[in-house]
Amino acid sequence: MQNNTVDREEWIRQRAELLTLEKAHTKERDRLSELRRQLPWVKVGKNYRFELGEAEVSLADLFGDHSQLIVYHLMFGEEWDRPCLGCTKWAEALNGTVSQFKNADATILAVSSASQGRVGMEQAKRGWNFTWVSAVDTDFNHDYYGSADTGVETKSTGTEDVHFDRGENHGISVFYKNEAGEVFHTYSCYNRGVEPMNGSMAYLDILPKGRTW
Repeated sequence: MQNNTVDREEWIRQRAELLTLEKAHTKERDRLSELRRQLPWVKVGKNYRFELGEAEVSLADLFGDHSQLIVYHLMFGEEWDRPCLGCTKWAEALNGTVSQFKNADATILAVSSASQGRVGMEQAKRGWNFTWVSAVDTDFNHDYYGSADTGVETKSTGTEDVHFDRGENHGISVFYKNEAGEVFHTYSCYNRGVEPMNGSMAYLDILPKGRTW
C-alpha cells in the first residue's frame, strides 16, 4: 500500500481537518457514555452460582469489595480444544490491567461455560492473571447471551441479533451491587459494541494498515 505523499505544510492542513472530526467524535462518545450511565437498571432475581477454583460463589461474591462488576463473556465451551481466537486476543489485552479498575470501585473478570477444570488449565497455560470463572451449572451465560443451545446460530437479545459459534457468543455485561447486597444489571453489549473496551484495537486503528485481525 502507498498513500499520497505531500509536504509537511499540506500534511498539517489535512491533519487539522481530520482533528476537527476526531474532536467531534470524542464529544459524541462522551454524550453516549452519559446516556449509557442513565439507562434504567434491572434487579437480578436469580441466584447464579459460579465455579471459582475449588469454591462455588454467587454473582454478588464476584464483586469482591467493589460495587461495580464488568463481566466479559469469553467464548470457551466444554468440548472446545481452546478458547475463541478473537476472545483470546481480547483476554491478552485485558491481562495485567485488572488492578486499574480498583480505583473506580469496580471488578472485571471473564466467564465461560466450560468447567472450572478446563478454565483453570487454560488460564495456567496462557499465564492469564485475571479472574476467570465457570458458569457451567448456572443459567447466567444463557440469560445474558453468552451461551445458547448448540443448535442455535443466531438469537435476538431484544435489541440486536447475536451469532453463536457452537453455542457460544462474546459480549460484556455490567452489574451494580448496592449496600443491601442487591445486584442490578445495568448494561450489556455484543457484536462490535465490545470493541471500545479493547485498547489494542484503538492502537491498530491508527496504524497505516489498520487491523490485522
